[in-house]
Amino acid sequence: MGLPDPVFPPLLAGHPVAAGTVPFEVAVAGAETGELGAGDLVWSRSLERIELALVLEPEVGADRVQEMLFLAMVATTDAIGALIPPEIALTYLWPATLRANGAAVGRAKLAQSVELDESGAPAWLVVGLSLQLAPLTGPLEPGEVPHLTSLVDEGAAELDRTQAVESLSRHLLTWIHTWDVDGFAPVLENWLFRADGYRAQVVLETGDGPRSGRFVGLDEKGNLLMKPDNADSGQTIALPLDDALAYLDETETRP
Repeated sequence: MGLPDPVFPPLLAGHPVAAGTVPFEVAVAGAETGELGAGDLVWSRSLERIELALVLEPEVGADRVQEMLFLAMVATTDAIGALIPPEIALTYLWPATLRANGAAVGRAKLAQSVELDESGAPAWLVVGLSLQLAPLTGPLEPGEVPHLTSLVDEGAAELDRTQAVESLSRHLLTWIHTWDVDGFAPVLENWLFRADGYRAQVVLETGDGPRSGRFVGLDEKGNLLMKPDNADSGQTIALPLDDALAYLDETETRP
């Protein structure tokens, strides 16, 4: 007997897709054609991966939509953290990688419409989440790729897809409400609390090669603020979020 389908909060409408179909791609295509709108949540029936994508119709300018990327990551660690053993440390690697005990276990994605309304807000926005649930198999054996992992490999043997998708949907709504009332500040605070390397020396791979320095925070656009090595004490540079996401897309291997 298979798992039951997730039960979603009243504000959301679930749309299942078969394992192997990418919910994020389906949600973006549906939003572009108008077949999907605010509150439509596309989720995968896969038992090996937790994957979903939520369509939103934001009422904020295009310069703020990147906040949803960090909101989605914060919602994910809250949602999954409530279901797994406390010794599994869930953290973030800028710009959008989700980690379990220091290895990549998933990521967040964001897409928005090109067209804007009269107030400068996108017509639609899609935020996607994916996490590797089942142990890695095939060419991605844990010993071969120590930088990748799964939730089960890290000790979450009792977690299943339905539990995770239900919890993610609820926590996404909770954090969207918090963001709507209190703005980006609580999202940023919670993201930085779990950010790997925050306030420490880091080396980040970019399309222009590795950049090293002290990770001192994020700006309002999600760019990473860094004090470079061998720089004057007052110098801070911003690594662009868009460039980092594009580089992640080019170089990413699953999870």
